[in-house]
Amino acid sequence: MTDSEHRRNPSAAKSSVRLIKVPEDRAGQRLDNFLLGQLKGAPRSLVYKLVRSGQVRVNGGRAKAERKLEAGEEVRVPPVNLSEIGDKTPPPAGFLQRMEQAIVFEDARLLVINKPSGVASHGGSGISHGAIETMRALRPNQTLELVHRLDRDTSGLLVMAKKRSALSELQALLREDHGATGGIRKRYLTLLAGRMPDGVMSVDAPLHVGLRQGGERHVQVNAAGKPSLSHFRVLERRGGHSYCEVRIETGRTHQIRVHALHIGHPVAGDDKYGDPAVNKRLREQAGLKRLFLHAASLEFALDAGKTPYVLNAPLAPELAEVLDRLG
Repeated sequence: MTDSEHRRNPSAAKSSVRLIKVPEDRAGQRLDNFLLGQLKGAPRSLVYKLVRSGQVRVNGGRAKAERKLEAGEEVRVPPVNLSEIGDKTPPPAGFLQRMEQAIVFEDARLLVINKPSGVASHGGSGISHGAIETMRALRPNQTLELVHRLDRDTSGLLVMAKKRSALSELQALLREDHGATGGIRKRYLTLLAGRMPDGVMSVDAPLHVGLRQGGERHVQVNAAGKPSLSHFRVLERRGGHSYCEVRIETGRTHQIRVHALHIGHPVAGDDKYGDPAVNKRLREQAGLKRLFLHAASLEFALDAGKTPYVLNAPLAPELAEVLDRLG
């Protein structure tokens, strides 16, 4: 297509190949997140497809989605019909209101929500309105990036960064050991099937992410997996089950759910790794219709440890009601 054709048809220009130099403030950003910023409104699944098929190039060569970019590198962004992507229906008004009410903390750098169960952290295959897309719709003039993710069925704290500097610092903290010396301290609340022993039970078991038919992720304890450490502590016993707090020192996919299964006390309401008979009983007796797992608190410090943050999200009302019914 010639330059004159581009000028006559501006929408065609939008869908031409672009070569973009990585600016200084994007150094260290993953390729997939960089592309999501360039292709506003594009679903993550489309971005991964473009990368996998080799249509995206970095310095002329193929690259993986998780590749960290360096300032000055050249990224080839292939033609994408952004106008069609932009025509996606906005999140429903009721859902926007619900997500606005889910905000539990905000300052100049961070926006934090108490994510409801059933809401994905980001849109993808079959999900048009994830938490990040919805918050961007609520704040159209604000740059928002996900710092981390929560499973769709898990409720609780989900942190988004407004500034690139905060995103970089938090992601560096996420890569550190999550002990008392630094990193991010994460505390979850969960109901585990059966009677857990008193005291703290630490589970140090490597986790491997595999794919089942249809592309569904399934995680298993496997010596070839990544090191994973969780600490379970019983808070109270309810109806023969164990209401626990969990502190995790690594943030692997489905970590708490698989570690709980590994010790013989799966998370209540877990359709993937749980006990179907226990789940059925809890649904009928206590009205548990979702995964009983809640990201309750996060502690970390920005500005090289000078600015502490302590974030809390109250237990979801539907989970508190289950505890009450169990007595």
